[in-house]
Amino acid sequence: MPEIHGHRGARALRPENTLPGLAYALATGVDAIEFDVTLTADGGLILAHDLVVSEQTALDTAPATEGDPDFPYVGKPWTALTLPQIATLDAGGRRPVTSLEATFEAVPGAGVPTLGQVCRLVTSLGAHWVTLAAEMKTNPRWPAADVRRLTEAALETLAAHGLTSQARILAFDWRVLRAAEAADPAVPRVALVDPETWVPGSAWLAGLDPAGYAPQPGRPQPGRPQPGGAVRCAAAGREIGAAWLSPEDSMTSADLVAAAQREGLRTAVWTVNDPARMADLVELKVDAIVTDRPDLLRQVLADHGDKLPPRVPLP
Repeated sequence: MPEIHGHRGARALRPENTLPGLAYALATGVDAIEFDVTLTADGGLILAHDLVVSEQTALDTAPATEGDPDFPYVGKPWTALTLPQIATLDAGGRRPVTSLEATFEAVPGAGVPTLGQVCRLVTSLGAHWVTLAAEMKTNPRWPAADVRRLTEAALETLAAHGLTSQARILAFDWRVLRAAEAADPAVPRVALVDPETWVPGSAWLAGLDPAGYAPQPGRPQPGRPQPGGAVRCAAAGREIGAAWLSPEDSMTSADLVAAAQREGLRTAVWTVNDPARMADLVELKVDAIVTDRPDLLRQVLADHGDKLPPRVPLP
């Protein structure tokens, strides 16, 4: 049975990367809550998918201090803003991307949470069986020192709340995986990959070269690994020291899943919101499915007779 991973909480149902969104995923019943973590100007750790404040997910309210020259904050890099400035943002009032609008419910006034607040949410609800799948948000232009600073600070925060045994560190920037291994090798690492990062000469893969990757002819999507490419992708995941390989759904094939299994890697496929495709992935025996609709995935797994993760009662 694949694990249910709530993508950015339950992105199609509540505001992404917010405490209400994560709590809703926990109440729906998931094996893991997936969320994104990045740095602020004053060394804080906040939840955000993009490296700049996106108008899709955040709304300016008021400056942190009168006459703040940085205001408005939307459109600015998170690394240029402090925690007091970020605390003024409304992360719950915006609408999601069009494809998710039909099921989405806004939570106006929800703030941009810190990683510490997420940890306190999980511990306060007693969700000791739920994995915290924390994706470190960087890009190849970040200096190595900042990659290490983000990764080490995230692991320190998880440890301070007694949650390292429930955590996994995810990254497209595979330098994060090396930094996480050095800082705490006991925390499992997840190698994220998609057709944009899994290309020859990629700056995302910490020097590993995806030889053997080739687009699949005649398909409209960016590409899928051919059998040789699938083997190389799985081998690269093993070489970087990951416990999990997490490919975009468009890259996922029986060859890739089998290659990962041979390398001793588990597979977590993202982001899957179609019930028919969820059922296909169950048949492929993937280890986890990342979804904006954990409610739909629960139904698909129930239809297969699988045991479901418990729901977390909310106060």
